[in-house]
Amino acid sequence: MIELKAIARLMDYPTVEVQAHAAELSQILRDCPLLSFKLKARLKSWLAMYETTDLMDLQETYGGLFDRGRATSLLLFEHVHGESRDRGQAMVDLMALYNSHGFEINTRELPDYIPMYLEYLSCRPQEEAENGILDVAHILALVGARLEDRGSGYGLLFRALLDLSQADISVDEFLERASKEERDDSLEALDKIWEEEAVTFGIDDKSAPCPSAGPPVRPNDNQQTTPVHFVNDSAAVAVTNP
Repeated sequence: MIELKAIARLMDYPTVEVQAHAAELSQILRDCPLLSFKLKARLKSWLAMYETTDLMDLQETYGGLFDRGRATSLLLFEHVHGESRDRGQAMVDLMALYNSHGFEINTRELPDYIPMYLEYLSCRPQEEAENGILDVAHILALVGARLEDRGSGYGLLFRALLDLSQADISVDEFLERASKEERDDSLEALDKIWEEEAVTFGIDDKSAPCPSAGPPVRPNDNQQTTPVHFVNDSAAVAVTNP
């Protein structure tokens, strides 16, 4: 599905290349029969702004949205497992899924980075790609609602994903939920997170394991693929809400 590839590009960190092709990416989405006319019009308007805005301003806005706090994180398992150990195994399972279909990761991003997941799905048959979005539809709806609540056009990309998967989800319910949440990207909230996650160097705890230095190692080609399981919306909310 070329639409997934277009959304993945636009959801990633803004670059000169992506901005230069914003009009083409916009056309791909406008040509998609699964997207509503109203959504296409909103996407066209937002992408016209994206195309003409100074790149440094785009990048600053992007960092403010996705790099501060966890509520709008683009890491899927952040909303499922938080910082629990289950997150590591979920990463391994997802890497195994990618590997089983010959999908190579050429960036430093973690495998559950949503644009990367969309890139993978864009290479799969349409039915499989739609099911792949449905597996995480409640996470996408929640993150998208939070972005829209903050007045960000990036929320439109998440609406487009829900339309592509034809998910039976009430976006309005998620918008109402997002409007009642306490934001976690304020300076006060970030200070609180730093206080709760105090840095320790393990000097006094010699039994503490060494922290991970990066994403899990890609499994061997002969390793059996383990299905990746996602949770429902209530579990996702429980992890991400402050």
